[in-house]
Amino acid sequence: MTINNTETPLVLVTGGTGYVGSHTVAALLREGYRVRTTVRSAGRETEVVEQIAAAGIDTDRLEFAVADLGSDEGWTAAATAVDYVLHVASPFPPAGVTNEDEIIVPARDGTLRVLRAAHDAGVHRVVVTSSFAAIGYGAEPRDLYTEDDWTDPADDNTPYIRSKAIAERAAWDLAQTWQGAPELVVINPVGVFGPTLGTNLSVSLGFVKTMLEGGMPVVPRQIFGVVDVRDVADLHIRAMLHPDAAGERFLAVSGMSSFFEVGQTLHRRLGEIAASVPERELSDDEVRELAATDPGLRESVSQLGRTPVISSEKARRILGWSPRDVEDTIVESAESLIRLGLVRG
Repeated sequence: MTINNTETPLVLVTGGTGYVGSHTVAALLREGYRVRTTVRSAGRETEVVEQIAAAGIDTDRLEFAVADLGSDEGWTAAATAVDYVLHVASPFPPAGVTNEDEIIVPARDGTLRVLRAAHDAGVHRVVVTSSFAAIGYGAEPRDLYTEDDWTDPADDNTPYIRSKAIAERAAWDLAQTWQGAPELVVINPVGVFGPTLGTNLSVSLGFVKTMLEGGMPVVPRQIFGVVDVRDVADLHIRAMLHPDAAGERFLAVSGMSSFFEVGQTLHRRLGEIAASVPERELSDDEVRELAATDPGLRESVSQLGRTPVISSEKARRILGWSPRDVEDTIVESAESLIRLGLVRG
């Protein structure tokens, strides 16, 4: 997909300091695009440049705009003269949130700010990063999940899960009712793993780090989807370019795993480095008992006894997407954490 024409498109990527955002910026630069990425505050540009340069990629075609999803300021300038927008950034909820609107409102309003700025700038297409959270947490659990499924924002889910469903619904409502709106494509990743370019770790990589450090001796029995961050970046670019992607959502998943399987994979492939990974799974009764006092296990309770399948058939068929092997992704997650000195010995 490398481009060679003289009219090199300019792509706006929101959230260039983030895990998925930094990989998306790197992938675009590698393929020859000009890239503008947003940072929430001035001074964070160096952080992005260092991450991209460390990956061996030239940053001469990289520029920056300061814009925060919680404010209107900066978005007009960020979208000016842009050909495509990849809205990857997610707002950071305040610590110790007690009011769900502190999570839901920024997620929804931030997405709408980006779409309005893209519309005003005449952008052709916007690709929005949503989440499997907007697909797979309905009141009636399914054995197979596809892009036709939706999490109902009214269902009794965590504020984070509800925020993803509400933000994506708002994006589709605006795109489908606003005359002259850019074409919209949505990517719905499952748990994103894979090497990190920086030290700001995602929740998924936080799990791997904790396992390697021995901080997770037992884990709940829970099956979940896995996808490599590099494949998520690749899928965004494919969705940006493919004519048949307009108006579609695409699940980003390469396979299924569990917390225990992740630990066993690390131990099998990395040996003594991963000697402290979880040694057993909690029984279903133990999970239910612990969830009574640990809100973090609430999601695990809802998944007990289930072995769902999440399908990437649509992305493979329409966009020609071919993701990496799950085990390789898990191992390379750990190797990057070790290489950057982020795992305590």
